[in-house]
Amino acid sequence: MKNKDTTGLSDRRATAARAKASLLETYQAAKAAAEPTREARDAERLAVAEARDQRRAIRDKERHEEQLRAEEEANAHAAAAAAAETAEADAREAADKDRIARILNDDAAHKAKRDQRYANRKLRKS
Repeated sequence: MKNKDTTGLSDRRATAARAKASLLETYQAAKAAAEPTREARDAERLAVAEARDQRRAIRDKERHEEQLRAEEEANAHAAAAAAAETAEADAREAADKDRIARILNDDAAHKAKRDQRYANRKLRKS
């Protein structure tokens, strides 16, 4: 069956406006009732965000310190490698100089023996 109450357009608009106003009042009442818990939640969120920022700052600081330590360690390792390379080069140079000195001494001794033999031969011939 059809609704016998035939309402006009203005009645329907008024009913819709009352319903909308009722919903708005209900929403505002719920919002006012939730205000203390909202403030508590906001404060809790703020505390969590601050704690997160502090932890992030600590992690960043530790990461930076670790990076500096690694750089210092790498620099120390590079310095030690350079010192070892320099020492090795100095040792090679000293060994080369020693070998050259021995060769020169051997050559001088060989020449001295040859000259001695030559002088002995001269003495024998004369």
